[in-house]
Amino acid sequence: MANIIDRLANKISVFLDSRLIFILDCLLSTLASILVLLTLGYSRGMFYSSSRFALLWVISSFFSFVVAMLFLKGHKLIIRHMTFFDVVRFLGEAGFKILIMAIVIVVAYRQFFTGLAVALALDLVFTMIMLLGVRLVMIVVYRFFLNKRVAKRSCQRVLLFGTSDKSKAALLRLEQSPHYKVIGFLSEELQPDNLLLANMPVFNYRDVQRFHQIVDEYDIDAVLFTSEQDAKKERDGLVKVCSDLHIRQLIIPNIDEISGTFNHNNVRNVKIEDLLGREEIKISMDAIVTNFKDKVVLVTGAAGSIGSELCRQLASFGIKKLVLFDNAETPMHNIRLELEEKFPDLEFIPVIGDVRQGPRVDYAFRKFRPQIVFHAAAYKHVPLMEENPCEAIRVNVHGTHTVADKCIEYDVEKMVMISTDKAVNPTNVMGCSKRIAEIYVQSLGLAIERGEIKGKTTFVTTRFGNVLGSNGSVIPRFREQIEKGGPVTVTDPNITRFFMTIPEACRLVMEAATISTGTQIFVFDMGESVKIDDLAKRMIDLAGLKLGEDIQIQYVGLRPGEKLYEEVLSNKENTIETTHNRIFIAKVREYSYKDALAAVEEMEEESIFVQIPEMVRKMKAFVPEFISNNSVFEQFDHVEQHS
Repeated sequence: MANIIDRLANKISVFLDSRLIFILDCLLSTLASILVLLTLGYSRGMFYSSSRFALLWVISSFFSFVVAMLFLKGHKLIIRHMTFFDVVRFLGEAGFKILIMAIVIVVAYRQFFTGLAVALALDLVFTMIMLLGVRLVMIVVYRFFLNKRVAKRSCQRVLLFGTSDKSKAALLRLEQSPHYKVIGFLSEELQPDNLLLANMPVFNYRDVQRFHQIVDEYDIDAVLFTSEQDAKKERDGLVKVCSDLHIRQLIIPNIDEISGTFNHNNVRNVKIEDLLGREEIKISMDAIVTNFKDKVVLVTGAAGSIGSELCRQLASFGIKKLVLFDNAETPMHNIRLELEEKFPDLEFIPVIGDVRQGPRVDYAFRKFRPQIVFHAAAYKHVPLMEENPCEAIRVNVHGTHTVADKCIEYDVEKMVMISTDKAVNPTNVMGCSKRIAEIYVQSLGLAIERGEIKGKTTFVTTRFGNVLGSNGSVIPRFREQIEKGGPVTVTDPNITRFFMTIPEACRLVMEAATISTGTQIFVFDMGESVKIDDLAKRMIDLAGLKLGEDIQIQYVGLRPGEKLYEEVLSNKENTIETTHNRIFIAKVREYSYKDALAAVEEMEEESIFVQIPEMVRKMKAFVPEFISNNSVFEQFDHVEQHS
């Protein structure tokens, strides 16, 4: 019954278009003229009741009012927004009608007989009463239903995407929800309008015009997806249509993951991360758990985006102890609270420390004796490191040098270093510093394998591109700018980047650490590159805003050290396949440990004393593929190429 009332309200407020009002007004005007005949005919018993006059009176009334409306167009006015000036327009239409009727009748009878003026005046009054009375009734009814809907506004009216078992399960979960009311299901197959599923209508959303009608007719607030895969599939279809219509796009976790009473907090808006990700990665979960179970694991940079997600995943692998090492106090406090709440049985130790401080790193290794180390601590922001190159070397190179040496000293089984795609043919200091760190770790591992250095540690390096939503990355930045009303700043309309979700990246890191057979650099299949300009536009759409009207995009130019396109990591020419179809081994030039150690120590010393030109020259000499882009350090490229 409630649905019928709501549909009636929508019909009154939305679908009473001008053509219907035109017909209704003509009928009301003609009815007013008939009432005049009845009133005067019965009261006087005279000329007004003759058949000839009555027929002429009614016909002239109808056509006169049609002509009046075609000129004054009162039927096109929005009824619920009627004003005093609209009443004047209706009076004009009624007066125009009376004038034409008078002319027609006088011409037909060749005289202006007694009582015609009374009849015309009465017709004017009756016509106005009819036109205004019906409109007042419509406004009252409209207000009544509008108030009912406003009172229910806290309960959002949603359409469930798909007709799968997940969608039906979501319907059952939402039946008792005071926050969401399911109106029906959306199917991409053309279905008859009367098709029902679980006693709910099934609508086709491929017919965009019909979908617009459904949204209006049923007063839809949101479309609810039950899986990220569905949202990704529809990112250029239904998601975009909903954005254009300012309809919210919601998503809930897998129904299987929700236990007990459905909590409305489980439902959230579809985020750009949901649309950019790819199909779920299949990893060897049993092998990974076996690899880490009952081990003491240390994670550097544990409070950062990647480090904290590594900790979350490691916590579920049955490890013996988790040591969190980071110098950021507040983020460390936050991840500690989260782990305490989610993993009450896990033994973990937060250690505030800096990888640049050898004694503090030594304390963590000496005290807790980790068997596996994930080295995620790094400086990562390209423009900042271009302006502070010595700090890039201090953290990314010296920090890695310190951690790797401690792994050897304390017989760590495996060290996994988190690197970046920016280390491939680097165009900036940050990328080059990570490449140097890779070289040192690789040369150290190879030296152990060759028996040149005593040790048991296996060194594994993993490279991947940008991660969605990491601290300081482009997506949180865009989101913040959109919330402030813009402008959204894009460096260049043609700039592209590879993206991967943080959990996805960490799962691949775990898999790479498990399948490694020695000192190797693993690279990941990052999928298709994403145009940052398109990313910004999509985020504006998801926010329900219109580009160019509500918010602007501003192009600010490439920042120091940036390049338009990142390197593709998984080219067949420069990689070797592994047992996992998304993980490859990079073919890279090998360095001797002696040469790597000497170069690293020289750069570290120059970084301590902030000898920037000398240090950058050595970086370019040691990594000859390091060619600066849009940077003050381009001046050293010519020198190095001819040295």
